[in-house]
Amino acid sequence: MKYAVIGSAGQLGRALCPLLPGDVIPLVRQQADLEKPTELKSVLETIRPDVVVNCSAYNLVDRAETEPEAAFAVNAWGVRALALACRSLDATLVHFSTDYVFGLDTTRRTPWKESDAPGPASAYGLSKLTGEYWARQICPKHFVIRTCGLYGSRGTGGKGGNFVETMLRVAGEGKPLRVVDDQRCTPSYVGDVAAAVIPVIATDHYGLYHLTNSGSCSWYEFAREIFQQAGLQPSLTPIPSRDYPTPARRPAYSVLARDHADAVGLPPMRSWQEGLAEYLRVRRIL
Repeated sequence: MKYAVIGSAGQLGRALCPLLPGDVIPLVRQQADLEKPTELKSVLETIRPDVVVNCSAYNLVDRAETEPEAAFAVNAWGVRALALACRSLDATLVHFSTDYVFGLDTTRRTPWKESDAPGPASAYGLSKLTGEYWARQICPKHFVIRTCGLYGSRGTGGKGGNFVETMLRVAGEGKPLRVVDDQRCTPSYVGDVAAAVIPVIATDHYGLYHLTNSGSCSWYEFAREIFQQAGLQPSLTPIPSRDYPTPARRPAYSVLARDHADAVGLPPMRSWQEGLAEYLRVRRIL
């Protein structure tokens, strides 16, 4: 089995490449750019992979509000080009998406199922949802994986880090922290998500999957757990979202149910607290 991993230098690509069982060809942006569909197709035709894993994305959520064309170029039209290339090669497409395809419904308090109608509240979320639709419509053999609150070793180059690293850095500087307590999600360790993807793509049960660590928390509760596990006691205050306005609206509730994964008999993922503990352990080693 031959795998081509697009976006292999990002946190998800770095976690996934060592776990894939077969010949893995890591591709960075200079080799496979979603904004250059002709070149992208040529590269894949040369490699002729059995599976193409797309870990690349435009993920600057707030900036997407003022430059939606840039977000759509990668997250929507780039995915369309990739899906067309995979279909022509009879390759399986594995594409990662986000909980941000939800967000318009501010009253929701039960986990979102794969069968629930999405409704993004931001340009970023809309660009990712459009990419999902292209992948699912064009490429017959596809796995679209939604995850939530992703963080991992090496952070994300475009965003300059992750929530855990930001909390630890600010706490280390002795600054007080104010973190929103009315947005609920499931922080997911990239190592756990990568490991959960392997048995999914080993099947022929194509379709849409939600894969996150189990449980849920607010961002304030996540920060509190980070500091507790790290043995830190900074000044930490919960605040409502209205006291921390951002250009892009975030989902108030984006916990994802994993009905499809359960239906095909995939094992449950460990709790978000256990995932965080593993990240902090690995972080100390690196």
